[in-house]
Amino acid sequence: MPDVLWDRTMRVSAVIAPLAARAVVGRAAVDAAALSLGISRRQVYVLIKRHRTGSGLLTDLAPGRSSHGKGTWRLNAEVEDLVREVVRKQFLTRQKRTQAAVCRDIAGACRMRRLPVPARNTVERRIRALNPVEVGRRRGGPNAVRPLQSAGGNVPVIGTILEQAQIDHTVIDVIVVDERERQPIGRPYLTVAIDVCSRSLVGMVVTLEAPSAVSVGLCLAHAATDKRPWLESLGVDASWPMSGKPRQLYLDNASEFKSEALRRGCEQHGIELAYRPPGRPHYGGIVERVIGTAMQQVHELPGTTFSNPVARGRYDSERMAMLTLGELEKWLALAVASYHGSIHGTLGQTPTGRWAKGVAATGMPAVVSNPTAFLIDFLPVVRRTLTRTGFVIDHVHYFANALKPWISRRNTLDAFLIRRDPRDLSRIWVLDPDGHVYVEVPYRTMANPVVSLWEHQRALARLRERGIAQVDEAVLFRMIEQMRDIASTASKTTKRMRRDTQRRDTTTAAAKNRAPSPGTVVPPEPSKECQEDTQATAARVVRFDQIEQW
Repeated sequence: MPDVLWDRTMRVSAVIAPLAARAVVGRAAVDAAALSLGISRRQVYVLIKRHRTGSGLLTDLAPGRSSHGKGTWRLNAEVEDLVREVVRKQFLTRQKRTQAAVCRDIAGACRMRRLPVPARNTVERRIRALNPVEVGRRRGGPNAVRPLQSAGGNVPVIGTILEQAQIDHTVIDVIVVDERERQPIGRPYLTVAIDVCSRSLVGMVVTLEAPSAVSVGLCLAHAATDKRPWLESLGVDASWPMSGKPRQLYLDNASEFKSEALRRGCEQHGIELAYRPPGRPHYGGIVERVIGTAMQQVHELPGTTFSNPVARGRYDSERMAMLTLGELEKWLALAVASYHGSIHGTLGQTPTGRWAKGVAATGMPAVVSNPTAFLIDFLPVVRRTLTRTGFVIDHVHYFANALKPWISRRNTLDAFLIRRDPRDLSRIWVLDPDGHVYVEVPYRTMANPVVSLWEHQRALARLRERGIAQVDEAVLFRMIEQMRDIASTASKTTKRMRRDTQRRDTTTAAAKNRAPSPGTVVPPEPSKECQEDTQATAARVVRFDQIEQW
């Protein structure tokens, strides 16, 4: 109570208290009190009654405000029904009409029916009293009310390592430079796989390519294989023991997670696919939280773009960029090792400790011994019929002597299932008609250079721009060579050209380091017993380092 009101109440009490103590209060005394307080005779009688029925406190005589029936609607039933109907039809819609427009509609409807027009604040109070979740859903859809709702749902308990892994992509908030000129080429992409039980990162891929089915396959191959050779190639002295095939992948509903390549690959290796409910991003919160933490650390690197332009301010990300793609991958590997050794807030222990506990409980997970064979099972799928000259895919011819037994009976065979790596079109893997092994088939013209799918598609588009309708293999590769010459000349000045050159160099390096040779038969991933027998046999057989070509 303000001081002025408190003093006023004290003066009222000094006048009313003696009157309330009397058994009979005469009119002369009431008039004198009314004159003294500046109120009416009726108000004096009201104050005397309040004093007698009160609890003896000063605040019994404090002035109050009339509620005018607070808590009840004072409009008549017909007007109330009209307001409710107009609000439902005009306000609770995706058109998102304003309250002012709804009030005008209500006023017009009341005048037509010769009903009293409610005040605008009266209508606005009715609107504010509505359920905010219902209002948001009617006006903005289900996504608009997600922050107002509980996450809900019962999260299944994941009790063993590699019982479930989550995979997701993100663009890294840092600009990298090319390895030749150290000039900026843009932001790369990161694909990570995390084991839900231990919160350990089991797989990671950094590429200049946009997220695709190949990114998922590369990430799975990285997760399922021993990481020590990869760490040694990066020059990183760190431990990353988390490897093995997950029993279930928990993914969002992006197109690369619903490709035939991923589905068939997971079926081949006994990996179950599970998807988040549509429109429920919090179901993938574990992997997204890890990605968010990683991006916060990336903001400390030179050339970071930060999370938004406001946070970046006047920082010149391109001028400060200095890390190549390989150097960024090395930094991320060290960051992952640091993360594995830090106490996790949810687990109450380090991810390394939880992984070791899981290994002690269930044993060491099965690790893929042949990364190439494993990756083939996750490459994009195409289907082609076999001809006398082999296979033709997008104007490129492929042939190997291993196809000859099938060519003689090609009329009785269905279309072959073929796997193709978009990063390297110089070879394909053809599944034999019995469905047991993949046969590697190279270019029919071995002199053609290694190209990627994006180079191939760009060359086709350039030929169509020039009006060339009939495209053959020779014309296609001549166009690719011309485009490479242009890119080499312009790479010093154009960021896009520098990025394309770096992508091509990465593809060429991967092709040079590949293990299988043309015509190689790639069997499926063997069992553990077969792996032990193979290792024992390999120990007794001396392998040729190089075969001379005659």
